[in-house]
Amino acid sequence: MGRGFLRRTAAGKALAAAAVLAVLLPATASANTVAATVKTPGAASGPAATFSEISTHADCAAGPVSGGGIDQAIGTGTSSNGNHVNGTGPSPDGSTEYTGSTGVVGTDDTHWLAIGGSGGAVNGSFSSTPYAVCLGSSLIDHTQVVMNKTAGPSGAAVVGLVVATCPANTRLLGGGARTTPASVGSLKPIAGYPTFDDAAHDHGQKAAADGETDPDSWAAVGWNGGGGGSNNTTYAYAICSGSGIDVSGATVTVRHGGAAGPDTATSGLTVTVGCGANDGPLVSGGAAISGADPTTTDFTGPGSGGDHLNGSFPSDSGGSPVADGTTTASHWTAFTHTGGAGSSGNRSDAWVLCADDGV
Repeated sequence: MGRGFLRRTAAGKALAAAAVLAVLLPATASANTVAATVKTPGAASGPAATFSEISTHADCAAGPVSGGGIDQAIGTGTSSNGNHVNGTGPSPDGSTEYTGSTGVVGTDDTHWLAIGGSGGAVNGSFSSTPYAVCLGSSLIDHTQVVMNKTAGPSGAAVVGLVVATCPANTRLLGGGARTTPASVGSLKPIAGYPTFDDAAHDHGQKAAADGETDPDSWAAVGWNGGGGGSNNTTYAYAICSGSGIDVSGATVTVRHGGAAGPDTATSGLTVTVGCGANDGPLVSGGAAISGADPTTTDFTGPGSGGDHLNGSFPSDSGGSPVADGTTTASHWTAFTHTGGAGSSGNRSDAWVLCADDGV
């Protein structure tokens, strides 16, 4: 079983001594041909203005993206609460977003977008770093992107959950989440996770749990802390294996870890989870801040409107982001943060997807 651990931060990422779950390094099955290379160009500064966003991207030189992530620098003090994730997702060219018609919207995308947004405060430390996970596999040599969207949330502290489901006879490899517009500074995605379009998972309301295999859907959760906005939209992106590929022998394993918090105002928490023995290598991951374990109950909003994500990214076992060109990433880290008000009963969760193509 994969195991994870947490680090607490107070306007940054200082390592905590406590561990909630230990980590097992992956041991790839000898017949597996899946490989993944992480690409990142480094940090992009901003936003420099309130109620705005910046977009940056990481690009694969070979192979399509199976997933990707974002890590933000937030600075210190109360202004650090103003930086938050506005979205992560696939792109065909590094700038275009899929925001139109729903369904299968792209194939073999090689770019991953990371979008950082601001609320009512900014500082010069704000930045976002994108990460693309570039897939290599003898079997899964093509991918397709499925997008779904929902209006909202518009009310204060309201959850807007939407699920994108892969076509039949394909495998979910990863996914992304996005909210618009950036001008509504309290609007942001607070979760992106693997799930199943079945009754046991309430058709995506409940996340995939540790050790479950072959999820078929990706859920995105929008959160509007202060309310407002008449054109708010939440988007979910599922990265699926390409059509016409026999994936009957392929297995995607979910590893999950979670911890209580953060609850104190202007504080953060990181949770890291790793692929287990014989799971195969990392191909993507997800993150959430919520009010309860999302693998055991339908998704519940966190304790305060200002609670948000500052990161969801491939990492080492200590929770630090991996370097550009890394081919041995086996962990995923979620970086969650409160706003200027304290919360109660918050929960932070991380997921990593690990693939064996059975070849």
